Amino acid sequence: MAELPPVSLGVHILTAYAAVLILRRPLERRLVAAADEASQPKRQFVFDFMLGLAAGLLAASLNVVLHGFPALSTLSLVYGVLIYSFFIALDMSLARERAIILNALANNTIQPPPQRLYSMTRRFTLVAVATALCVSVVNLSVIARDMSWLTTIGTDPGATREAIRSVTYEVLFIMTVLLGLSINLIASYSRNLKLLFENETGVLERVTNGDLSRLVPVATRDEFGLIAGHTNTMIEGLRHRIELISALKLAEEVQRTLLPARPPMIPGLDLSGTSIYCQETGGDYYDYVSLPEGRLGVVVADVSGHGIDAALFMASARAFLLSEVQGYKSPSRLARNVNRYVARDSAATGRFMSMLFLEIDPAAKTLCWVRAGHEPAIIYNAAGADFRELGGEGMAMGVLDTAEYRDYRQQGWEPGSVVVIGTDGITETRHLSGEFFGAERVRRIVRTSAARSAAGIQAALIEAVQAFRGEAPQEDDVTLVVVKLM
Repeated sequence: MAELPPVSLGVHILTAYAAVLILRRPLERRLVAAADEASQPKRQFVFDFMLGLAAGLLAASLNVVLHGFPALSTLSLVYGVLIYSFFIALDMSLARERAIILNALANNTIQPPPQRLYSMTRRFTLVAVATALCVSVVNLSVIARDMSWLTTIGTDPGATREAIRSVTYEVLFIMTVLLGLSINLIASYSRNLKLLFENETGVLERVTNGDLSRLVPVATRDEFGLIAGHTNTMIEGLRHRIELISALKLAEEVQRTLLPARPPMIPGLDLSGTSIYCQETGGDYYDYVSLPEGRLGVVVADVSGHGIDAALFMASARAFLLSEVQGYKSPSRLARNVNRYVARDSAATGRFMSMLFLEIDPAAKTLCWVRAGHEPAIIYNAAGADFRELGGEGMAMGVLDTAEYRDYRQQGWEPGSVVVIGTDGITETRHLSGEFFGAERVRRIVRTSAARSAAGIQAALIEAVQAFRGEAPQEDDVTLVVVKLM
Protein backbone atom coordinates (compact mmCIF):
# COMPACT_ATOMS: atom_id res chain seq x y z
CA MET A 1 0.00 0.00 0.00
CA ALA A 2 3.07 2.22 0.27
CA GLU A 3 2.98 2.72 -3.51
CA LEU A 4 -0.49 4.33 -3.28
CA PRO A 5 -0.34 8.12 -3.88
CA PRO A 6 -1.07 10.14 -0.72
CA VAL A 7 -3.94 11.95 -2.48
CA SER A 8 -5.70 8.67 -3.28
CA LEU A 9 -5.14 7.40 0.24
CA GLY A 10 -6.53 10.65 1.66
CA VAL A 11 -9.59 10.40 -0.59
CA HIS A 12 -10.30 6.88 0.63
CA ILE A 13 -9.97 7.88 4.29
CA LEU A 14 -12.16 10.99 3.84
CA THR A 15 -14.75 8.95 1.98
CA ALA A 16 -14.87 6.42 4.79
CA TYR A 17 -15.19 9.11 7.46
CA ALA A 18 -17.84 10.96 5.47
CA ALA A 19 -19.92 7.78 5.22
CA VAL A 20 -19.59 7.19 8.96
CA LEU A 21 -20.34 10.82 9.86
CA ILE A 22 -23.62 10.70 7.93
CA LEU A 23 -24.83 8.04 10.36
CA ARG A 24 -23.22 9.53 13.44
CA ARG A 25 -25.86 12.05 14.54
CA PRO A 26 -28.94 9.76 14.44
CA LEU A 27 -27.00 6.89 16.01
CA GLU A 28 -25.65 9.17 18.74
CA ARG A 29 -29.15 10.34 19.67
CA ARG A 30 -30.33 6.75 19.90
CA LEU A 31 -27.34 5.08 21.56
CA VAL A 32 -25.84 7.85 23.71
CA ALA A 33 -28.23 10.75 24.33
CA ALA A 34 -31.13 8.43 25.18
CA ALA A 35 -29.18 6.78 28.04
CA ASP A 36 -29.08 8.12 31.60
CA GLU A 37 -26.60 10.96 32.12
CA ALA A 38 -24.35 8.98 34.43
CA SER A 39 -23.50 6.45 31.69
CA GLN A 40 -23.41 8.86 28.72
CA PRO A 41 -19.65 9.72 28.83
CA LYS A 42 -18.69 6.04 28.78
CA ARG A 43 -21.15 5.32 25.99
CA GLN A 44 -19.83 8.33 24.05
CA PHE A 45 -16.28 6.96 24.16
CA VAL A 46 -17.32 3.48 23.03
CA PHE A 47 -19.59 4.93 20.33
CA ASP A 48 -16.96 7.22 18.76
CA PHE A 49 -14.21 4.61 19.04
CA MET A 50 -16.36 2.06 17.21
CA LEU A 51 -17.20 4.66 14.54
CA GLY A 52 -13.48 5.26 14.06
CA LEU A 53 -12.89 1.51 13.74
CA ALA A 54 -15.69 1.32 11.19
CA ALA A 55 -14.13 4.20 9.22
CA GLY A 56 -10.71 2.51 9.26
CA LEU A 57 -12.13 -0.82 8.09
CA LEU A 58 -14.11 0.93 5.33
CA ALA A 59 -11.01 2.83 4.12
CA ALA A 60 -9.00 -0.42 4.13
CA SER A 61 -11.77 -2.17 2.20
CA LEU A 62 -11.73 0.56 -0.46
CA ASN A 63 -8.00 0.02 -0.92
CA VAL A 64 -8.44 -3.72 -1.25
CA VAL A 65 -11.40 -3.50 -3.65
CA LEU A 66 -10.30 -0.57 -5.82
CA HIS A 67 -6.56 -1.17 -5.93
CA GLY A 68 -6.27 -4.87 -5.24
CA PHE A 69 -3.96 -4.51 -2.24
CA PRO A 70 -3.61 -7.55 0.02
CA ALA A 71 -5.74 -7.25 3.17
CA LEU A 72 -2.71 -7.58 5.48
CA SER A 73 -1.08 -4.55 3.85
CA THR A 74 -3.94 -2.34 5.16
CA LEU A 75 -3.34 -3.18 8.83
CA SER A 76 -1.14 -0.13 9.31
CA LEU A 77 -3.93 2.07 7.99
CA VAL A 78 -6.50 0.50 10.33
CA TYR A 79 -4.10 0.77 13.27
CA GLY A 80 -3.39 4.46 12.56
CA VAL A 81 -7.10 5.24 12.33
CA LEU A 82 -7.73 3.37 15.60
CA ILE A 83 -5.12 5.44 17.44
CA TYR A 84 -6.60 8.65 16.09
CA SER A 85 -10.10 7.41 17.00
CA PHE A 86 -8.93 6.62 20.52
CA PHE A 87 -7.92 10.23 21.12
CA ILE A 88 -11.01 11.63 19.40
CA ALA A 89 -13.32 9.31 21.35
CA LEU A 90 -11.74 10.38 24.65
CA ASP A 91 -12.13 14.04 23.72
CA MET A 92 -15.79 13.52 22.76
CA SER A 93 -16.39 11.65 26.01
CA LEU A 94 -14.95 14.56 27.99
CA ALA A 95 -17.05 16.99 25.94
CA ARG A 96 -20.16 14.94 26.77
CA GLU A 97 -19.22 14.98 30.46
CA ARG A 98 -18.68 18.76 30.27
CA ALA A 99 -22.12 19.24 28.71
CA ILE A 100 -23.67 17.20 31.53
CA ILE A 101 -21.82 19.28 34.15
CA LEU A 102 -22.96 22.56 32.57
CA ASN A 103 -26.52 21.28 32.33
CA ALA A 104 -26.45 20.23 35.98
CA LEU A 105 -25.11 23.65 37.00
CA ALA A 106 -27.73 25.46 34.93
CA ASN A 107 -30.63 23.38 36.26
CA ASN A 108 -29.16 22.89 39.76
CA THR A 109 -29.61 19.14 39.36
CA ILE A 110 -29.45 17.44 42.73
CA GLN A 111 -28.83 13.71 42.98
CA PRO A 112 -27.67 11.39 45.77
CA PRO A 113 -23.98 10.44 45.94
CA PRO A 114 -22.99 7.83 43.34
CA GLN A 115 -23.42 4.27 44.54
CA ARG A 116 -20.53 3.04 42.41
CA LEU A 117 -17.38 5.13 42.28
CA TYR A 118 -15.36 5.47 39.07
CA SER A 119 -12.12 6.80 40.51
CA MET A 120 -10.48 9.75 38.77
CA THR A 121 -7.03 8.36 39.49
CA ARG A 122 -7.93 5.03 37.93
CA ARG A 123 -9.37 6.70 34.84
CA PHE A 124 -6.36 8.96 34.50
CA THR A 125 -3.98 6.02 34.91
CA LEU A 126 -5.78 3.96 32.26
CA VAL A 127 -5.76 6.85 29.79
CA ALA A 128 -2.09 7.60 30.47
CA VAL A 129 -1.08 3.96 30.03
CA ALA A 130 -3.17 3.59 26.86
CA THR A 131 -1.69 6.80 25.43
CA ALA A 132 1.88 5.76 26.21
CA LEU A 133 1.23 2.33 24.69
CA CYS A 134 -0.17 3.86 21.49
CA VAL A 135 2.76 6.24 21.13
CA SER A 136 5.26 3.47 21.80
CA VAL A 137 3.71 1.07 19.29
CA VAL A 138 3.48 3.78 16.63
CA ASN A 139 7.10 4.76 17.09
CA LEU A 140 8.30 1.17 17.11
CA SER A 141 6.35 0.30 13.97
CA VAL A 142 7.53 3.43 12.14
CA ILE A 143 11.16 2.94 13.21
CA ALA A 144 11.08 -0.76 12.29
CA ARG A 145 9.63 -0.02 8.88
CA ASP A 146 12.04 2.85 8.21
CA MET A 147 15.06 0.84 9.36
CA SER A 148 14.04 -1.87 6.95
CA TRP A 149 13.73 0.74 4.22
CA LEU A 150 17.11 2.27 5.07
CA THR A 151 18.82 -1.07 4.45
CA THR A 152 17.73 -0.82 0.80
CA ILE A 153 19.26 2.63 0.23
CA GLY A 154 22.77 1.40 -0.43
CA THR A 155 26.03 3.10 0.35
CA ASP A 156 25.48 6.43 -1.39
CA PRO A 157 26.13 9.10 1.31
CA GLY A 158 23.72 11.61 -0.23
CA ALA A 159 20.91 9.09 -0.47
CA THR A 160 21.58 7.96 3.10
CA ARG A 161 21.43 11.52 4.45
CA GLU A 162 18.22 12.17 2.53
CA ALA A 163 16.70 8.95 3.86
CA ILE A 164 17.67 9.80 7.44
CA ARG A 165 16.19 13.29 7.04
CA SER A 166 12.99 11.80 5.67
CA VAL A 167 12.70 9.32 8.57
CA THR A 168 13.41 12.08 11.10
CA TYR A 169 10.69 14.33 9.62
CA GLU A 170 8.25 11.42 9.62
CA VAL A 171 8.92 10.59 13.27
CA LEU A 172 8.72 14.26 14.27
CA PHE A 173 5.40 14.65 12.41
CA ILE A 174 3.90 11.62 14.12
CA MET A 175 5.15 12.76 17.53
CA THR A 176 3.79 16.27 16.94
CA VAL A 177 0.35 14.92 16.00
CA LEU A 178 0.25 12.59 19.02
CA LEU A 179 1.51 15.35 21.31
CA GLY A 180 -1.15 17.73 20.01
CA LEU A 181 -3.87 15.13 20.62
CA SER A 182 -2.54 14.48 24.14
CA ILE A 183 -2.39 18.20 24.97
CA ASN A 184 -5.96 18.60 23.71
CA LEU A 185 -7.07 15.76 26.01
CA ILE A 186 -5.31 17.32 29.00
CA ALA A 187 -6.88 20.72 28.30
CA SER A 188 -10.34 19.17 27.92
CA TYR A 189 -9.96 17.19 31.14
CA SER A 190 -8.71 20.31 32.95
CA ARG A 191 -11.76 22.31 31.85
CA ASN A 192 -14.03 19.67 33.37
CA LEU A 193 -12.07 19.62 36.62
CA LYS A 194 -12.14 23.41 36.78
CA LEU A 195 -15.92 23.48 36.41
CA LEU A 196 -16.39 20.90 39.15
CA PHE A 197 -13.86 22.51 41.48
CA GLU A 198 -15.21 26.05 41.06
CA ASN A 199 -18.76 24.89 41.63
CA GLU A 200 -17.82 22.91 44.76
CA THR A 201 -15.75 25.73 46.27
CA GLY A 202 -18.41 28.31 45.34
CA VAL A 203 -21.10 26.46 47.27
CA LEU A 204 -18.76 25.88 50.23
CA GLU A 205 -17.90 29.59 50.32
CA ARG A 206 -21.65 30.32 50.50
CA VAL A 207 -21.97 27.85 53.37
CA THR A 208 -19.04 29.53 55.16
CA ASN A 209 -20.90 32.86 54.87
CA GLY A 210 -24.10 31.29 56.22
CA ASP A 211 -25.91 30.93 52.87
CA LEU A 212 -27.41 27.43 52.63
CA SER A 213 -29.68 28.16 49.67
CA ARG A 214 -27.56 26.28 47.09
CA LEU A 215 -26.60 22.65 46.78
CA VAL A 216 -23.80 21.15 44.69
CA PRO A 217 -25.05 19.51 41.47
CA VAL A 218 -23.92 15.89 41.28
CA ALA A 219 -22.82 15.46 37.66
CA THR A 220 -20.14 12.73 37.74
CA ARG A 221 -19.51 9.36 39.32
CA ASP A 222 -15.96 10.18 40.42
CA GLU A 223 -14.59 11.70 43.61
CA PHE A 224 -16.13 15.08 42.75
CA GLY A 225 -19.56 13.45 42.51
CA LEU A 226 -19.02 11.70 45.83
CA ILE A 227 -17.83 14.90 47.52
CA ALA A 228 -20.74 16.85 46.02
CA GLY A 229 -23.24 14.28 47.29
CA HIS A 230 -21.85 14.32 50.81
CA THR A 231 -21.61 18.12 50.74
CA ASN A 232 -25.31 18.24 49.92
CA THR A 233 -26.03 15.87 52.80
CA MET A 234 -24.05 18.19 55.08
CA ILE A 235 -25.95 21.26 53.84
CA GLU A 236 -29.30 19.53 54.35
CA GLY A 237 -28.20 18.60 57.86
CA LEU A 238 -27.16 22.21 58.54
CA ARG A 239 -30.49 23.45 57.22
CA HIS A 240 -32.33 21.07 59.49
CA ARG A 241 -30.18 22.06 62.45
CA ILE A 242 -30.70 25.77 61.81
CA GLU A 243 -34.45 25.20 61.52
CA LEU A 244 -34.32 23.29 64.79
CA ILE A 245 -32.28 26.02 66.48
CA SER A 246 -34.71 28.66 65.19
CA ALA A 247 -37.61 26.61 66.51
CA LEU A 248 -35.85 26.23 69.85
CA LYS A 249 -35.20 29.96 70.01
CA LEU A 250 -38.85 30.61 69.27
CA ALA A 251 -39.89 28.06 71.88
CA GLU A 252 -37.53 29.73 74.36
CA GLU A 253 -39.09 33.12 73.66
CA VAL A 254 -42.58 31.68 73.98
CA GLN A 255 -41.72 29.92 77.23
CA ARG A 256 -40.21 33.09 78.66
CA THR A 257 -43.54 34.83 78.05
CA LEU A 258 -45.22 32.16 80.20
CA LEU A 259 -43.07 33.18 83.18
CA PRO A 260 -43.79 36.38 85.11
CA ALA A 261 -42.14 39.44 83.59
CA ARG A 262 -41.89 40.95 87.09
CA PRO A 263 -43.26 40.11 90.54
CA PRO A 264 -46.52 41.74 91.63
CA MET A 265 -46.46 44.64 94.06
CA ILE A 266 -48.17 43.33 97.20
CA PRO A 267 -48.10 45.35 100.42
CA GLY A 268 -46.24 43.41 103.08
CA LEU A 269 -44.51 41.11 100.59
CA ASP A 270 -41.21 41.36 98.71
CA LEU A 271 -41.06 38.85 95.84
CA SER A 272 -38.40 37.70 93.40
CA GLY A 273 -38.22 34.68 91.08
CA THR A 274 -36.18 33.27 88.22
CA SER A 275 -35.76 30.18 86.05
CA ILE A 276 -32.46 29.21 84.42
CA TYR A 277 -32.78 26.36 81.92
CA CYS A 278 -29.96 23.98 81.09
CA GLN A 279 -31.16 23.97 77.47
CA GLU A 280 -33.04 26.52 75.39
CA THR A 281 -36.27 25.36 77.01
CA GLY A 282 -37.04 23.42 80.15
CA GLY A 283 -39.64 21.88 82.38
CA ASP A 284 -39.42 24.24 85.37
CA TYR A 285 -42.16 26.77 86.02
CA TYR A 286 -42.99 29.42 88.57
CA ASP A 287 -45.77 31.98 88.76
CA TYR A 288 -47.71 34.35 90.96
CA VAL A 289 -51.52 34.13 90.85
CA SER A 290 -54.07 36.44 92.38
CA LEU A 291 -56.49 34.71 94.73
CA PRO A 292 -59.75 35.85 96.30
CA GLU A 293 -59.75 38.25 99.27
CA GLY A 294 -56.36 39.76 98.47
CA ARG A 295 -54.43 36.54 98.89
CA LEU A 296 -51.51 35.59 96.65
CA GLY A 297 -50.61 32.19 95.26
CA VAL A 298 -47.00 31.29 94.54
CA VAL A 299 -46.46 28.16 92.46
CA VAL A 300 -43.18 26.39 91.64
CA ALA A 301 -43.31 23.24 89.50
CA ASP A 302 -40.78 20.88 87.95
CA VAL A 303 -41.57 18.52 85.07
CA SER A 304 -39.44 15.38 84.83
CA GLY A 305 -36.70 15.78 82.25
CA HIS A 306 -35.92 18.96 80.35
CA GLY A 307 -35.98 20.28 76.80
CA ILE A 308 -38.80 20.78 74.31
CA ASP A 309 -41.01 17.89 75.43
CA ALA A 310 -40.76 18.94 79.09
CA ALA A 311 -41.54 22.54 78.10
CA LEU A 312 -44.68 21.46 76.22
CA PHE A 313 -45.80 19.36 79.17
CA MET A 314 -45.19 22.31 81.49
CA ALA A 315 -47.18 24.66 79.22
CA SER A 316 -50.22 22.37 79.28
CA ALA A 317 -49.96 21.94 83.07
CA ARG A 318 -49.76 25.74 83.45
CA ALA A 319 -52.93 26.11 81.40
CA PHE A 320 -54.72 23.59 83.62
CA LEU A 321 -53.57 25.40 86.77
CA LEU A 322 -54.61 28.86 85.58
CA SER A 323 -57.98 27.46 84.53
CA GLU A 324 -58.59 25.90 87.95
CA VAL A 325 -57.50 29.06 89.76
CA GLN A 326 -60.67 30.72 88.47
CA GLY A 327 -62.73 28.61 90.91
CA TYR A 328 -60.07 28.48 93.62
CA LYS A 329 -61.08 27.10 97.03
CA SER A 330 -57.87 25.76 98.57
CA PRO A 331 -54.37 24.58 97.60
CA SER A 332 -55.26 20.90 98.04
CA ARG A 333 -58.37 21.17 95.89
CA LEU A 334 -56.43 23.00 93.21
CA ALA A 335 -53.72 20.29 93.22
CA ARG A 336 -56.30 17.48 93.01
CA ASN A 337 -58.10 19.02 90.01
CA VAL A 338 -54.91 19.86 88.14
CA ASN A 339 -53.53 16.36 88.78
CA ARG A 340 -56.54 14.75 87.04
CA TYR A 341 -55.77 16.66 83.84
CA VAL A 342 -52.02 16.10 84.08
CA ALA A 343 -52.44 12.36 84.72
CA ARG A 344 -54.68 12.06 81.67
CA ASP A 345 -52.11 13.74 79.42
CA SER A 346 -49.09 11.92 80.87
CA ALA A 347 -50.56 8.40 80.70
CA ALA A 348 -48.86 7.64 77.37
CA THR A 349 -45.61 9.50 78.07
CA GLY A 350 -44.68 8.42 81.60
CA ARG A 351 -43.92 12.02 82.55
CA PHE A 352 -44.84 13.53 85.88
CA MET A 353 -44.61 16.90 87.58
CA SER A 354 -43.84 17.98 91.09
CA MET A 355 -45.41 21.16 92.44
CA LEU A 356 -45.51 23.28 95.54
CA PHE A 357 -48.35 25.79 95.78
CA LEU A 358 -48.15 28.39 98.56
CA GLU A 359 -51.10 30.62 99.46
CA ILE A 360 -50.07 33.81 101.28
CA ASP A 361 -52.56 36.03 103.10
CA PRO A 362 -50.67 39.23 103.96
CA ALA A 363 -53.57 40.65 105.96
CA ALA A 364 -54.08 37.61 108.21
CA LYS A 365 -50.40 36.69 108.11
CA THR A 366 -51.10 33.06 107.26
CA LEU A 367 -49.40 30.57 104.98
CA CYS A 368 -51.27 27.62 103.44
CA TRP A 369 -49.58 25.21 101.10
CA VAL A 370 -49.84 21.89 99.32
CA ARG A 371 -46.86 19.74 98.39
CA ALA A 372 -47.20 17.46 95.36
CA GLY A 373 -43.93 15.51 95.40
CA HIS A 374 -41.88 18.71 95.33
CA GLU A 375 -38.81 19.79 97.26
CA PRO A 376 -39.98 21.23 100.62
CA ALA A 377 -39.86 25.00 100.79
CA ILE A 378 -38.02 26.54 103.74
CA ILE A 379 -38.87 29.56 105.89
CA TYR A 380 -36.17 31.42 107.76
CA ASN A 381 -37.17 33.18 110.95
CA ALA A 382 -34.88 36.17 111.17
CA ALA A 383 -35.68 36.83 114.84
CA GLY A 384 -34.82 33.33 116.00
CA ALA A 385 -32.24 32.67 113.21
CA ASP A 386 -33.79 29.27 112.64
CA PHE A 387 -35.34 27.39 109.72
CA ARG A 388 -38.53 25.44 109.27
CA GLU A 389 -39.52 23.28 106.33
CA LEU A 390 -42.82 23.82 104.56
CA GLY A 391 -43.14 20.11 103.88
CA GLY A 392 -45.91 17.56 104.02
CA GLU A 393 -47.17 14.56 102.14
CA GLY A 394 -48.31 14.51 98.53
CA MET A 395 -47.74 12.47 95.36
CA ALA A 396 -46.22 13.98 92.24
CA MET A 397 -48.79 14.95 89.62
CA GLY A 398 -49.38 12.68 86.64
CA VAL A 399 -48.71 9.42 88.49
CA LEU A 400 -52.21 8.58 89.72
CA ASP A 401 -55.33 10.48 88.67
CA THR A 402 -57.12 9.67 91.95
CA ALA A 403 -54.36 11.04 94.17
CA GLU A 404 -55.52 13.14 97.14
CA TYR A 405 -53.69 16.13 98.59
CA ARG A 406 -53.65 17.85 101.97
CA ASP A 407 -53.42 21.47 103.04
CA TYR A 408 -50.76 22.55 105.52
CA ARG A 409 -50.94 25.84 107.41
CA GLN A 410 -48.83 28.25 109.41
CA GLN A 411 -50.33 31.10 111.38
CA GLY A 412 -48.25 34.23 111.68
CA TRP A 413 -44.61 35.06 110.94
CA GLU A 414 -41.90 37.30 112.24
CA PRO A 415 -41.22 40.41 110.13
CA GLY A 416 -38.19 39.84 107.90
CA SER A 417 -38.83 36.11 107.58
CA VAL A 418 -37.76 34.62 104.25
CA VAL A 419 -39.54 31.87 102.32
CA VAL A 420 -37.40 30.06 99.72
CA ILE A 421 -39.05 27.77 97.15
CA GLY A 422 -36.80 26.07 94.63
CA THR A 423 -36.42 23.04 92.42
CA ASP A 424 -33.97 20.19 92.90
CA GLY A 425 -31.75 21.76 90.25
CA ILE A 426 -30.35 23.92 93.07
CA THR A 427 -29.54 21.33 95.72
CA GLU A 428 -28.45 18.75 93.11
CA THR A 429 -26.05 21.04 91.27
CA ARG A 430 -22.73 19.19 91.12
CA HIS A 431 -19.13 20.27 91.34
CA LEU A 432 -16.57 18.73 88.97
CA SER A 433 -15.61 16.45 91.86
CA GLY A 434 -19.18 15.08 91.96
CA GLU A 435 -20.14 16.78 95.22
CA PHE A 436 -23.72 18.18 95.41
CA PHE A 437 -24.50 21.76 96.39
CA GLY A 438 -26.93 20.47 99.03
CA ALA A 439 -29.60 21.98 101.29
CA GLU A 440 -27.15 23.05 103.96
CA ARG A 441 -25.40 25.51 101.65
CA VAL A 442 -28.79 26.95 100.69
CA ARG A 443 -29.60 27.60 104.37
CA ARG A 444 -26.20 29.12 105.06
CA ILE A 445 -26.53 31.59 102.18
CA VAL A 446 -30.11 32.50 103.16
CA ARG A 447 -28.96 33.15 106.76
CA THR A 448 -26.04 35.36 105.72
CA SER A 449 -28.07 37.37 103.18
CA ALA A 450 -31.40 37.54 105.03
CA ALA A 451 -31.06 41.29 105.54
CA ARG A 452 -31.13 41.88 101.80
CA SER A 453 -34.19 42.26 99.61
CA ALA A 454 -35.82 39.22 98.03
CA ALA A 455 -33.97 39.96 94.78
CA GLY A 456 -30.70 40.24 96.69
CA ILE A 457 -31.21 36.92 98.44
CA GLN A 458 -32.10 35.29 95.14
CA ALA A 459 -29.00 36.75 93.45
CA ALA A 460 -26.77 35.51 96.28
CA LEU A 461 -28.13 31.98 95.97
CA ILE A 462 -27.85 31.85 92.17
CA GLU A 463 -24.30 33.25 92.24
CA ALA A 464 -23.29 30.68 94.85
CA VAL A 465 -24.75 27.81 92.81
CA GLN A 466 -22.96 28.94 89.66
CA ALA A 467 -19.66 29.46 91.46
CA PHE A 468 -19.94 26.03 93.06
CA ARG A 469 -20.61 24.37 89.69
CA GLY A 470 -17.62 26.09 88.11
CA GLU A 471 -16.69 24.56 84.75
CA ALA A 472 -19.07 21.62 85.16
CA PRO A 473 -22.07 21.62 82.81
CA GLN A 474 -25.51 22.59 84.11
CA GLU A 475 -27.37 19.28 84.25
CA ASP A 476 -30.82 20.43 85.31
CA ASP A 477 -33.09 23.46 85.22
CA VAL A 478 -32.82 25.83 88.17
CA THR A 479 -35.88 27.70 89.46
CA LEU A 480 -35.97 29.82 92.59
CA VAL A 481 -38.65 32.02 94.19
CA VAL A 482 -37.84 34.10 97.28
CA VAL A 483 -40.58 35.73 99.35
CA LYS A 484 -39.65 38.16 102.10
CA LEU A 485 -42.45 38.59 104.64
CA MET A 486 -42.75 42.02 106.22
